[in-house]
Amino acid sequence: MTYAIIGFGKVGEAIARAFARKNIDVAIASRRPPEDHAPLARAIGPTITPRTLPDALSAEIIILAVPFGTHKEVATAIESWKGKIVIDATNAYGVPLEELGNLPSSVALSRAFPGAALVKAFNHLPAATLAADPAVHGGRRVVFLSSDDEDATARVAALAEQLGFAPVGLGKLAEGGLLVQARGNSWAPLIFQDLVKFK
Repeated sequence: MTYAIIGFGKVGEAIARAFARKNIDVAIASRRPPEDHAPLARAIGPTITPRTLPDALSAEIIILAVPFGTHKEVATAIESWKGKIVIDATNAYGVPLEELGNLPSSVALSRAFPGAALVKAFNHLPAATLAADPAVHGGRRVVFLSSDDEDATARVAALAEQLGFAPVGLGKLAEGGLLVQARGNSWAPLIFQDLVKFK
């Protein structure tokens, strides 16, 4: 599997640190040129490689860590999303429900990536917590997953395990997934819940 993180703000950097901790190669990209990210990427670790946006999007699993409203720019950067897995680590806090067509944010976002399987994950923890070692108190920090595609969920769960997290499935995007999605100006019940799994 090949991986890319799109967006190199606090959340993108936090996820990159998780990859670096386990020596897993990942491309990083944003709207800025790769050289802008090179110093921080080097500081995080040798497995973090800045790329142009189109180059990074050649990865099989793509983690969206961009501000919610900019996902459409990412979606138009390549011709086809067929066969890719998109991990939605965005939060649509403050986005009016009408702007989402009254849909859960991940369902609305998925429509910009036709052909891709979308999994909601890595969005419920603050960046500083997400960046920290997930091995805590003798257990592993929980990452929630929701998707309408079981195979994609299994692959993202495997990645979460590789990164040291404990994946917990919440079911489909419009069902359990609502527990980790902002709705208008309110946060869902599992947002910011820092849970640890012992097993």
